[in-house]
Amino acid sequence: MAKKRNFAAILVKCGILTNEQLEEAKTYAEKQHIKLGDALVQLNYVSANNVMRAMAEEYGTKFVKLSAVDIPPEVVALVPEHIAREFNIVPIAADDGELTIATSEPEDFNAIDKLTFMLNRRININLSPKEAIQKTINTLYGQQGLSQVVPLMQEVDGKQVESAIDFSETDLYGTGGDDENVDESSAMIVRLTQLIITEAVQLKASDIHIEPFEDRIRIRYRIDGVLVERESPPRRLLGALLSRIKILSKLDIAERRRTQDGRIKVTVGEKELDLRVSIIPTNHGQSVVMRILDKDNIKIGLRQLGFAEDDFTTFNTLIRRPNGIILVTGPTGSGKTTSLYAALNALNTPDRKIITAEDPVEYYLAGINQVEIKHSIGLDFASVIRSMLRQAPNIILVGEMRDLETAQMGIQASLTGHLVFSTLHTNDAPSAVTRLADMGVPSYLIASSVIAIMAQRLVRTICKKCREPFQPPQSVIESIGFPEKALETAHFMHGRGCSNCNMKGYKGRLGIYELMKMSSKIRELTFAEAPTAQIRQAAITEGMKTLYVDGLYKVCKGITTIEEVLRVAKMSEEDG
Repeated sequence: MAKKRNFAAILVKCGILTNEQLEEAKTYAEKQHIKLGDALVQLNYVSANNVMRAMAEEYGTKFVKLSAVDIPPEVVALVPEHIAREFNIVPIAADDGELTIATSEPEDFNAIDKLTFMLNRRININLSPKEAIQKTINTLYGQQGLSQVVPLMQEVDGKQVESAIDFSETDLYGTGGDDENVDESSAMIVRLTQLIITEAVQLKASDIHIEPFEDRIRIRYRIDGVLVERESPPRRLLGALLSRIKILSKLDIAERRRTQDGRIKVTVGEKELDLRVSIIPTNHGQSVVMRILDKDNIKIGLRQLGFAEDDFTTFNTLIRRPNGIILVTGPTGSGKTTSLYAALNALNTPDRKIITAEDPVEYYLAGINQVEIKHSIGLDFASVIRSMLRQAPNIILVGEMRDLETAQMGIQASLTGHLVFSTLHTNDAPSAVTRLADMGVPSYLIASSVIAIMAQRLVRTICKKCREPFQPPQSVIESIGFPEKALETAHFMHGRGCSNCNMKGYKGRLGIYELMKMSSKIRELTFAEAPTAQIRQAAITEGMKTLYVDGLYKVCKGITTIEEVLRVAKMSEEDG
């Protein structure tokens, strides 16, 4: 292939990239020892697709969007799974002794030569981003190809099956095993821990739960908000597994009676991830939960959160107000942090100073000053907010308003010309007013400082690969209480189940929202300390969609299902 212009020059010529951004990316790439294309993507200057399009022009080949390509099974069969994973390629088409593959490495001529020899075919390359290729491999060959945990854990009659490691040879409690040297540093435990983490990441899990019981260890992953049980290791490996996790988290391995919290930095494939570790003692041993923090999850824009068009316009306007408090409410795991970070990313420009106070800092954001709360040294929310104001910020994010002092400091910040974002744990938006009043915040301060409250939940979305039309029974439609406006254009869908979604019918999640703007009427009710039901009724009268109703609109659009909405939201009297 004859080389054309350098791909970076192509991006500059097309106006996608500036010369200043290119120079900065070159410096960053040298410092991080990564390729220029990866540096441009990591700095969010160019999308991975645009990098690959420019490279395709440079190398005189084609760019392919894999999600839009239908690859025949007979073509997939030409490339064994282990070769596809080893070289990170996807077979696209085959014709007369020639195989067309998608790759992200056009310069790796050595790999192309190896593939030509191994597959006994001429190789023609198209270009696609690395992550798109990995995702397509998982879809074509099934997630099962990723997991080595199951064969690692299988035992039959005390003999290991399909595994290089035999659990039956160890006895960590010293009750008669032949090998007394198996501990947290043994090859088996190191490998098992790594495999559990790797499998969870590859299955797009948000949490890993390791729970001890009398006769077994239960391992579960939370995937799209739902816990899925995996194969369990023998109970006798509990001590070594816990010790290994504690060593990685830099925790005290001798402490078994108190709760402990730590953090692990791991690399899975090309990804660098943080795991937030929580350990608590239970009656059968210590239970571990590891929250997987993936930086890619917070690169989402406001558009991708799942707002209805009117709510998106309102929220986009609210976050650009010069001062006031915007509260996001919902239970743990409802996507509050993602929504707030999406708002901060939209506001993060060189002319604005943004400071956050978080407990703990989950994701690190470029260009934003983030402060981690440390109660052990007296660095709490109230003291941090007090010091923040001396830093002359435009925007403040307070991780959570959990007590009166923090709430008062946040309100004072909003009244002195700052835009303040924070979270509360309440069931819906109107309840946040009552919650602040319960903390002891005067009603006149709530009415004058809060400009909007948004409640949210996450629902699983129907898998795009196997979605198909579905008509619920008329009796169900009537009992659910669909808005007539939504039913007029309803397109009900459900997922049939396929390898892409592990036969679940769902893939990915989206938010449902309840956005209550503090109008003059609601301010009056807040000031008068009106009950929550009255505030909710006033907000609905003024056009607020409740969580339940917003969910039903998404059902009618074929985005999710009735069962998913009912799982996270319930119909209220006002909805009726």
